[in-house]
Amino acid sequence: MSESKNHIVIAIDGPSGTGKSTTAKMLSKNLGITYLDTGAMYRAITFVAMSAGVTPSDKEALLSLLQKTVIDFDSNNQVLINGFSQESAIRSPEVSEQVSYYSAVPEIRSALTAKQREIGNKHSCILDGRDIGTVVFPNATFKFFLVTDLKVRAARRYAELIGQGKQVTLQEVEENLRLRDSIDSSREVAPLLKAPDAIEIDTTQLSIQEQVEKIQAIVSVVA
Repeated sequence: MSESKNHIVIAIDGPSGTGKSTTAKMLSKNLGITYLDTGAMYRAITFVAMSAGVTPSDKEALLSLLQKTVIDFDSNNQVLINGFSQESAIRSPEVSEQVSYYSAVPEIRSALTAKQREIGNKHSCILDGRDIGTVVFPNATFKFFLVTDLKVRAARRYAELIGQGKQVTLQEVEENLRLRDSIDSSREVAPLLKAPDAIEIDTTQLSIQEQVEKIQAIVSVVA
């Protein structure tokens, strides 16, 4: 992927289901910069830990897994775990239910934050997550914080999961999002938080294309 003429880092934060990842992917293509799916990295380590039967409280076992696990992306931004594609597995409802618990473990956040900074310091990139503008890249060129009504988020995520053939109910999806919001916002290390200098965008009434256009209009003067 080609690089922009200036080195820039774009941070897009917000709760789950606000369209962060889809917006970031589209922007990366439009701007010709790297997209780094930080959420997928946390999902990957959650999947690995769950597969090994390691709980979030077993710090020693988690550290051992981190040392043995290589998380990377292929040319299509699909997650690779130790060289093998696990994109479908990390998006499962089971992983979605547990990812916030594993993401709250300081050792996991520290290791993955270091990896994200390494990539972002080498290439212009766009990252989405919950602590990109506050912790990972507090000096990002641009910071955005997306917000969306919970019921709208749940409906979007439900449609996505049903489209993937997952067996879930709308109520289950809404409760999962509500719980993840609570865990992400209250964890001690790198909680979900809007950076003071982030531009807030309410996506409740916006299509993905409108979200992309809104952000691109702001960053295109530099990219």
